[in-house]
Amino acid sequence: MMLSKKLKMAALGMAAVMSFGLIAGCGSQSQSGTDKKYSVGVVQLVEHDALDAANKGFVDALKERGFEEGKNLTIDNQNAQADQSNLQNIGQRFVTNKVDLIYAIATPAAQTVANLTKDIPIVGSAITDYVGAKLVKSNEAPGGNVTGTSDMNPIKEQVDLLMKLCPNAKTIGCVYTSSEVNSEIQFKAMKEYAESKGLKVEAATISTVNDIQQAVQSLTGKVDAFYVPTDNVIASAMPTMAAVAMEAKKPIICGESNMVKAGGLATYGVDYYQLGRQSGMMAADILEGKSKPATMEIQFSKNLKAVINKGVADKLGITIPADVLKDAETIN
Repeated sequence: MMLSKKLKMAALGMAAVMSFGLIAGCGSQSQSGTDKKYSVGVVQLVEHDALDAANKGFVDALKERGFEEGKNLTIDNQNAQADQSNLQNIGQRFVTNKVDLIYAIATPAAQTVANLTKDIPIVGSAITDYVGAKLVKSNEAPGGNVTGTSDMNPIKEQVDLLMKLCPNAKTIGCVYTSSEVNSEIQFKAMKEYAESKGLKVEAATISTVNDIQQAVQSLTGKVDAFYVPTDNVIASAMPTMAAVAMEAKKPIICGESNMVKAGGLATYGVDYYQLGRQSGMMAADILEGKSKPATMEIQFSKNLKAVINKGVADKLGITIPADVLKDAETIN
């Protein structure tokens, strides 16, 4: 009787210890899983509508995936104001703070942080050509710590749109920033395609926003219409270019919709908010441990749309064909 009672007490004690161990194990798993805190550094080259939209889309996508600022996520959001030394300082700050992931908006931002760290995952957006910018080995297999989404424009479709809206145009003017790799790539692709269609192309390059007015004025007497790529310097001061072009009665076909809203005539291009969302979903996969940048393909925009500024068209006396208006977003 006494021995049996002791055995029962021992068994009960062992069961209690095992139960406590299971509970403790569950608690530990929760802390390393759902309760984990994450830090993300966001570096944006400059403030303008397209890059702002890519930033917002990224944050919204992370929240949708369960990474919410103030709960389990800290976002260090920094804007470099188009200054290279600012980019360098921001990138170094992220590396020193050992953030879990860096979101780099625009090519120069991604190039700077990629040169500062080979360990922290970097997801980019608003980058035209990752290979040309030497950020990845290939779009299909990046091979390092950088991946992201490309804002490469449907340039052929944009030139076709220009020819539809301005059928009498013989010469296209293009203003772009000489130091922006993405702009150079777009200009070359546009020039090649436009010339294959019998159009002549004239170009003027700029270094800062202060050069825009003079560059546009230098071309207004030579061209019938302008084409502007997704150039960050011009996008940050698009109303300046639009005002000079409007005074000369020259329409502008733009690389993206926010430039149209700022005074351009039309575009068929990228929705930067949706592009940012794509980048956010990629970042969530990395934070969850589902993927690594080295094996994540560069993604391209899934949401291309035509945008027409009817107010600008009316001022220029341009009639928008019905087949163009049919599926386009219009701005008055």
